[in-house]
This record gives sequence, C-alpha cells and structure tokens, in this order.
Amino acid sequence: MNAFWPGPFTIILNKTDAVPSVVAGGLDTVGVRMPSNEIAKNLIKYADIPIAAPSANISGRPSGTNVEDIDQELKDRVDYIIDGGECQIGVESTVVRVIDGIPHILRPGKITAEEIKEVAGSVIIDKHILGKLDANEKVMSPGMKYKHYAPNTKCVLVYNNDKEILRANICKVIGNCYASNKIPLVMCLDENAEFLKNMYQNLQIFNLGSSLDEMSKNIFTDLRKADKTNADLIIIQGVSTDGLGLAIMNRLLRACSYNIVK
Repeated sequence: MNAFWPGPFTIILNKTDAVPSVVAGGLDTVGVRMPSNEIAKNLIKYADIPIAAPSANISGRPSGTNVEDIDQELKDRVDYIIDGGECQIGVESTVVRVIDGIPHILRPGKITAEEIKEVAGSVIIDKHILGKLDANEKVMSPGMKYKHYAPNTKCVLVYNNDKEILRANICKVIGNCYASNKIPLVMCLDENAEFLKNMYQNLQIFNLGSSLDEMSKNIFTDLRKADKTNADLIIIQGVSTDGLGLAIMNRLLRACSYNIVK
C-alpha cells in the first residue's frame, strides 16, 4: 500500500456486513483502492465515506477511457458524468490478494508483477490471467470472466515472438477474410502498421502506437472505434507477456474469447 497508493492498485480484502453484497458483486470479498486522480480524490474527500466505483462500462464491454465513449454507453443509466479528460493509463488497476503473506495477482494492470516482486520479494500470477475459467468456477475478480472487454464484432488475436511469423500469420488471416468475402480490420503496433500499409491498399488499420504504454492507453478506445466500422473481423496483434504486456494480453485474450493464432 505504501509503495503503490495512491495509484492503479486494488487490494482484495474480506468484506464485513458493512459492505453491501451488490458492491462486492456477490463475493465475500471487496476490492479497495486509493486512486491518484485528483477529481476522484476530491470526491472521496467531500463524500467523507468510501465510494463504490466500478469501471465506466457495461459489464463485459470494453472499458470507457474517454468521456465520449462513456457518454454513449451510460448516459441513460446515470445522473451525472464528470469529464476528467482521457485516461492516462487505459488498462484498469492491478488487482492483488495477499494469501499467506504472498501477493497473488488476480488481474494484471499498470503496476506490473515485476514491480510488485521488487517490493514484496515474491509474487504469484493467478493461472486464470492467461487461461480460461472452468464452466462452474467462481471468479475472485470480475475481470477474470471468460469473455470480458469485448466488442460486438468478432475478434482474433495473433501473436508470435518471431516478427516474421507474426506478420505471416496476420497476412494469412487477412487472406482468409478476403477469400470468404469478409472485411478485415487490423489493430497493431506502429512497425507492423507500416508493413501492412505497404502490403494492402485498402486494408483498414488501427495503429495502436509504438510502445506497450501507448497500446495499453489506446486499446479500449480503438476496440470501440473498430466496432463502428464495417469490419467482419478484427485482427489484433498480441505482445509478449513481460511487464505491461501481461495486462494487455489478459485483456485481449478475453476480448477475443481466447480465439488466438500463434
């Protein structure tokens, strides 16, 4: 708490009867966080009580990271929307539960496993972060659901740590779309966007940036934008799971319902 608060770091604690069940999503635990955003901190100060604050999206949909996306989705469901500008991070907070003195990451975020390990000495990454939940398995955090952060358009995730194989696999999926009269849209990092522009004249390409920080900031907004195009399939470039890449791949696997080409 001293190392990562205020900031994008949520700690899971056992809840008492003082916390309504609806706030805890039916679980016997509750996530607690102290945000670094000045507007959020002032709201907490003026309220003088803890505030129940889910992410600004309909459950299962991509998170809202700017007021335009949030307004479109929630304007008829809430009384007020405060515009605090675009999110500087994009992906949600890191969610951790301490078990037997060891932090267990239930949902990766901006605070990476490497950073937590540096402070705590050890860290365990929950198997469900990159893996599927069993059909009747109870989630410890809502972001662990099988399908989450998902647009309406079908998505496929393409990743290989070999750049040439990655590009070849993306091109293969694009080719399969064209062969079946489907319209593809590709979301990828800068160097692959340039490569694909030179390969295909009329291909829709969303450039996610040149770094993992830029990608994490852009991914939810671009998933929403892609959903408004005429694309039949959204092809998304995956990344290494090192550092911030773990959070990005966690979100993308769920957005794509684990439909991945390696």
